[in-house]
Amino acid sequence: MLNLAPLLAIACFYFSYFAFNGLFSPYWGLYLTSLSFPAWQIGILTSLTQVNRIYAPTLWGWLADRRGSRQGILRIAGIAGLIFFIPLLFVHTFWPLFFTVLLASFFWSASLPLVEATAMTLLSGDGGAYARLRIWGSVGFIVATVIAGYLMQHQGVATFPWAVVAVMISLALFSWQVPEAPVAQKNDSISEKLMDVLKKSEVQVLLLSCFLMALAHGPYYSFYSIYAAEYGHDKSAIGWFWTIGVMAEVGAFWLMPKLTGRFSLKNLFLFGLAMAVLRFMAIAWGMGSLILLVLAQLAHAFTFGSHHAVTMAYIHRHFTGSNQTRGQALYIAASFGLGGSLGGILAGLLWKPLGGQWVFSLAALIAAAAWFLARRGLNSTPTIQA
Repeated sequence: MLNLAPLLAIACFYFSYFAFNGLFSPYWGLYLTSLSFPAWQIGILTSLTQVNRIYAPTLWGWLADRRGSRQGILRIAGIAGLIFFIPLLFVHTFWPLFFTVLLASFFWSASLPLVEATAMTLLSGDGGAYARLRIWGSVGFIVATVIAGYLMQHQGVATFPWAVVAVMISLALFSWQVPEAPVAQKNDSISEKLMDVLKKSEVQVLLLSCFLMALAHGPYYSFYSIYAAEYGHDKSAIGWFWTIGVMAEVGAFWLMPKLTGRFSLKNLFLFGLAMAVLRFMAIAWGMGSLILLVLAQLAHAFTFGSHHAVTMAYIHRHFTGSNQTRGQALYIAASFGLGGSLGGILAGLLWKPLGGQWVFSLAALIAAAAWFLARRGLNSTPTIQA
């Protein structure tokens, strides 16, 4: 029988961690716009949290596996992330903001792969149970997005840095509550075979497909709110657009045990990529239509919710023993790190010459390329353990 106390601590961590995302994803770009930054600088600054995910999770994951412990590193990451985000309260120019977010996100990005590996260890790799635990992150995202939207609508976007620091305080506190979970020691026979895992064609296709999926999402996470504001939607409405997407994500996480009991990993993965193509085309050409906007946000259930849960099951299947944390870190680095940061930077460079319609159309094309790659390269695997 599962001990619920450790899972409750992880649920609270997820709530706070993704509450931070619920602030940064919708409102960071709007805050930078209020400071009169040009699009290319906004693209860089909105991508910094993703840039650190390229290398920082791998570094922290290697350190955790080498030490045989995750808890101490997680606590350091929580406190240091809070300390380095505090300068957001008083810096307002490009280079000070650049180094503030770069340093803070170096520590912030360390925590998720450590907690993900701990959660999957405690749940014995049960993808369905993981999805329902991960729901609390989506709830945190929703709460932060809605409250911050109304707060900034009535008090002004200058309240954004204060909201970020408040959320980081809670994240630092809950980082101390996440329990330790066994990490296979260096003498584990599996620990020396990481390169063998990476040589598997399915693993390579999986990581490349996740990279392309995150690349396609780059314009969404960096410029969706700006694009919506250009069409006259106010901040509270934009907050609700994001909330609809995450509410759909919650539904997908809750239904994952049933979905994965009926459909294979590959089919769910391909469906998420196909929905991404339709979603980004709807955003590109339907920003003036409330119906298309709502449908596009509902698709988040599959472009992130089921996609992430299925990928977690693939990663846990291929990266075992002392490779667990490094496997999680590599997934985050390849997708949210390299793919997300490059997507945001490219969107910033292309936003002015091409405009939002063609930038999001390119995102749809990239998602289509990922679909063709995954269709040819992923095995027809059985269902996730549910």
